[in-house]
Amino acid sequence: MTFTEAHAVLATAGVKCAPGLSAVEFAQTEARYGLRFPPDLREFLGIALPISRPWVDWRHAPEASIRERLDWPLEGIRFDIEYNEFWLAEWGPRPEQLSTAFKIARQAVTNAPTLIPICSHRYIPAEPLERGNPVFSVHQTDIIYYGSDLLDYLQNEFQYHFGRPGFSISSAARRIRFWSELAG
Repeated sequence: MTFTEAHAVLATAGVKCAPGLSAVEFAQTEARYGLRFPPDLREFLGIALPISRPWVDWRHAPEASIRERLDWPLEGIRFDIEYNEFWLAEWGPRPEQLSTAFKIARQAVTNAPTLIPICSHRYIPAEPLERGNPVFSVHQTDIIYYGSDLLDYLQNEFQYHFGRPGFSISSAARRIRFWSELAG
């Protein structure tokens, strides 16, 4: 299935779309938010830009709204550090000071591939900058693979409309530094 065909299926599911992002809009968006869209996400958003809630309207959403979505994974980790005793062994002993623990977590997320929001709390990593990155569902540190790639994600998210009998990851998902460890 192509992304053009996927957009047609999404339209039957009620997803409203605007014309796709232009090369200039991609360049401006990437510069504004300090990220690079992987090629398959770039192709998908270049064909048509989903603008229904809870998709990310990269053209018209307020910058603060998009930054909040970009910060969501870190904020979820911080929440679980503070309220659910979350801590990764690879970070060393957990500091007594919460502010120090937050700094360690922030550094780990800063060093990890940026997660780019797609729809609701579904994210695709910006690295590697190639086709086929998995899509993660991110809710605090409850992080799972939601698709082995972007098309697989769309088929899982809108399974009824794609004729998929249920949720399934269609193939082995690429491992992504840091995020795959959390998805465990």
